[in-house]
Amino acid sequence: MERISLVSTLLAIGLLGFAQTLLAEPQTAEQKPKNAMGAGFAQTLLAEPQTAEQKLKNAMSAGPPSVAKDATILDRVDVAKAKVLRQGTNGWTCLPDDPGSPGNDPQCLDKNGLEWWKALMAHTAPKLTAPGIDYMLQGGSDASNTDPFASQPPAGQQWVNSPPHVMFIPGPGQKLDPAIFSTDPHSGGPWIMFPGTPYAHLMVPVK
Repeated sequence: MERISLVSTLLAIGLLGFAQTLLAEPQTAEQKPKNAMGAGFAQTLLAEPQTAEQKLKNAMSAGPPSVAKDATILDRVDVAKAKVLRQGTNGWTCLPDDPGSPGNDPQCLDKNGLEWWKALMAHTAPKLTAPGIDYMLQGGSDASNTDPFASQPPAGQQWVNSPPHVMFIPGPGQKLDPAIFSTDPHSGGPWIMFPGTPYAHLMVPVK
């Protein structure tokens, strides 16, 4: 297994650094659905349904305008059918805020990132042909940094709230080395999420 060095990984995502100056305005507290946690991405009911226009705007806020403006927009309400809110032309796919988490966490994924995400949703092993990229420029919130299928934090623990970041998803034969990258989401630098699982990826904070 090829181990991704600090230098090679940072070079791979270096061109994405411009995203740190392109953060869009986040949702207000009033716009954030306040439904019960649990079903996460696969949840089919929203306590406070959003309009298609709101979902489009929110989904596009996940990535830099150069990516989001021509991306396909999918609706999280019915992930199984992957309802298309807008068909794109550039090979990127953006999704609006996950109603099953407490934070505002839309995302924009490239082709391989989307395949990784679909595998995660289906609880199957990702079969990527190259590394993937996932922009989350509004930040994110996850129930666990170690369990990819957790719908709520373990007893006595809090949600893992991530700052605006870019996710680097290893390709075939690549492996993130915990001797180089931290697995602590509070380390202040890049860290590995879901270490030791087929869904391990590098979280790279941007400002």
